[in-house]
Amino acid sequence: MSESIVIYHNPRCSKSRQTLALIRDRGVEPEIVEYLKTPLDGEALRDLLGVLGMTARDLVRSGEAPYRELGLGDPDTPEEDLVAAIAAHPVLMQRPIVRRGGRAVVGRPPERVADLLDD
Repeated sequence: MSESIVIYHNPRCSKSRQTLALIRDRGVEPEIVEYLKTPLDGEALRDLLGVLGMTARDLVRSGEAPYRELGLGDPDTPEEDLVAAIAAHPVLMQRPIVRRGGRAVVGRPPERVADLLDD
C-alpha cells in the first residue's frame, strides 16, 4: 500500500473504533487524527469535503446540541456557515472518516473503508 491511510477518529465512538480495528486487521497502521482534540480548520474541512465529494450539510451530525443551538437545520444555511460551525464545533463532523490519497469515505458502516484498503 503506497499511500498512507488517515483516520479522523473519535475513540469514544463504537463505529470509529470498529473502523480502526478493521484497518489494523488488514495489517495497516493508519495515521490517527483525533479530530475532537485537533479540529480541522475551514481550509482542511473544505479539502476533505472535496475528496469525499460531499457538502458540509452531508457531513454534519444533526443530532448534536450545537446543531440545534446554532440553528443549522435551516436549509438556507450557507455552506461556509456550516463549514465554520464544524470547524468551531468538531463534534458536528460525521465519523469516522478514512482518507487515502485523493479518496476518502465516511466509515458508516465500517466496511465502507474496505475499497480504500484493497487498492
